[in-house]
Amino acid sequence: MASIYKEILLDADPADVWAAISDVGAAHIRLVPGVLVDARLDGDARIVTFANGMVARELIVTLDHDARRFVYASVGGRAVHHDASFQVFPDGEHGTRLVWITDVLPDALVEPIGQNMDLGAAAMKRTLEREAGAR
Repeated sequence: MASIYKEILLDADPADVWAAISDVGAAHIRLVPGVLVDARLDGDARIVTFANGMVARELIVTLDHDARRFVYASVGGRAVHHDASFQVFPDGEHGTRLVWITDVLPDALVEPIGQNMDLGAAAMKRTLEREAGAR
């Protein structure tokens, strides 16, 4: 199994970053606009639609407000196994270190999923820092 690790340093308050991440049904608005074009809750899951038209069902595994940690598992599709987590940590006086880890099988999916994560990380940085600057 392959793991993809992204650490994103943000000039934004950890509480605000967590508020955006934990609003799981609004990821397409508050977190990664342009990468996701829709997200909607469906019971214990969310259905996300990517800009390229791909649709994924993601089971919400953990939404831990105390640890500021969100875990989801993508089901169906090409992956035999695909789970991911976000965790928010303070970084300095007003910054945030956002850790995003994805585990996936088969290993052949590392490159396309890694590319999507790169797009997502850039969108998160843009969106969350723009929101912080607006405050």
